[in-house]
Amino acid sequence: MNPVTRLSVFSVSLSGVLLLSACGTSPPMRQIVPTTETADIPARLSVHQAHDVTIYALGLVGTPYRYGGNTPESGFDCSGLIGHVYQSRASVAAPRTVSRLQFWGSVISNQQVRSGDLVLFAQRDGATHAGIYVGEGRFVHAPSTGGTVRLDNVNSAYWAKQRPTFRRP
Repeated sequence: MNPVTRLSVFSVSLSGVLLLSACGTSPPMRQIVPTTETADIPARLSVHQAHDVTIYALGLVGTPYRYGGNTPESGFDCSGLIGHVYQSRASVAAPRTVSRLQFWGSVISNQQVRSGDLVLFAQRDGATHAGIYVGEGRFVHAPSTGGTVRLDNVNSAYWAKQRPTFRRP
């Protein structure tokens, strides 16, 4: 291939990569950008356990939602999903309700969040929904009746409005 053709192929390839990367970006909002400065935050889970929690939670995507559900066979509500995942992969018993999850573990900032942490959403005075943070601004949760466990972005227009906060179990 001659140098001009090689340069043309490179330019087209680079343009395609830049175009595709722009398609996957979210609108600018209060972005969740984790750092590695997490050593000083108390945690019940080791880094290995947090990784196991994350991988297992991702594997449950697609499981049906069921109010009061807490097993893959019966389906999950949001706190049932969290309880099942933490118990199964880290032998840690999580509170069964969102109102109790909002006080479980340590509060952490957006900059300190790591995979395996909890993300809670509030409307007005208290938490109304929760999920498991899996990295890169994403979380796994059981959203609503008729739905399934799914992966969403904390920075999306809907979830960013719900005042996300993070806790480290």
